[in-house]
Amino acid sequence: MSRTVVVLEGDQTGQELLEQALRVIDPAVTGLDLTFVRYDLSLPNRRATSNQVVSDAATAMREHGLGLKAATITPESSGDVGSPNRILREEIQAQVILRTGRRIPGVRPIAGVYAPISVVRMAVEGAYGAEEWRDGPDGSLDEAAYRTEKITRSVCRAVAEYAFQHARYARATVFGGPKFTVSPIYEGMFKEELDAAANRYPDVRYEPQLIDATFALLLSTTGDPLVIPSLNRDGDLLSDMVLQMFGSIAGSESMVISLDKQGQVSCVMAEAPHGTAPTLAGKNVANPMAMILASAGLLTHVGDEKSDRLSRAIYESTLEAVYDGVRTADLNGTAKTDEFTNEVIRRVKTKLEVWAALA
Repeated sequence: MSRTVVVLEGDQTGQELLEQALRVIDPAVTGLDLTFVRYDLSLPNRRATSNQVVSDAATAMREHGLGLKAATITPESSGDVGSPNRILREEIQAQVILRTGRRIPGVRPIAGVYAPISVVRMAVEGAYGAEEWRDGPDGSLDEAAYRTEKITRSVCRAVAEYAFQHARYARATVFGGPKFTVSPIYEGMFKEELDAAANRYPDVRYEPQLIDATFALLLSTTGDPLVIPSLNRDGDLLSDMVLQMFGSIAGSESMVISLDKQGQVSCVMAEAPHGTAPTLAGKNVANPMAMILASAGLLTHVGDEKSDRLSRAIYESTLEAVYDGVRTADLNGTAKTDEFTNEVIRRVKTKLEVWAALA
């Protein structure tokens, strides 16, 4: 079955690493019937089109269901084009951001963890969609700041549903949750949906925790794989900490996900969790691991056995290359960006040939 992947081009090193990931999933390597449709989301083009190119890319992703995005620059000036990520998430109606931390061979994790930890975070609403204002004399001690946040049951349900789906797929425990004891109305709604999802997935282990306990317990967690569902801002903080617990974010990918009303994934945008790394641009030294793993994660949503098999081949080949000492400078190696990708491609081809021979 032919599928179209919407390619969202970016800035600086982000674009360079996107090209490496595309080399890995090229049909000449994989044998998959994939077509790539490109949209230039570089900062100059976003400015030139007043972000119309971002909306066009979102429309294409809604149509085709698959997107692979390079890191992009978000300008700091309030009068500029802003963040393309916010626009994309809103326009594909994403509810979930998935980020998974995992061990990289030869990289010592900070907290001694070895099993993967996935953070399933709200992609919208909460603190990042809040209305804010101040009241009282400017700069006086009587001045007060206010913020009005909201979460909707539909987003709570989507995050809870996907958390249990992913935990079942990863044979993981759903762990953590909101601070519903302090916020029984607001955060309690999310807890209600998590409890309801637990009833729908009785085969998935569920260990609810308050968010503060979740942070504390993670520092002593070394056992089974975990999936942590979270509110938007909680998940932002959690994912930053979790990825660093594994010693490097190079072994992680980020997935922005939209679910339909039946709880099935309808659109996925895969990307690396890092930025554009301007100091590394043009030097062929940046680590393409996260972007390659993002492409592997995207393939799990193509929807057939062949793409699932290829996804595993890419995951294994990437981590095996590191295990065998093929590493870029950030992991204390000497491999160039394209050399690392060459090695991953070689290993993917080998696996596919061997697996085909073994039927």
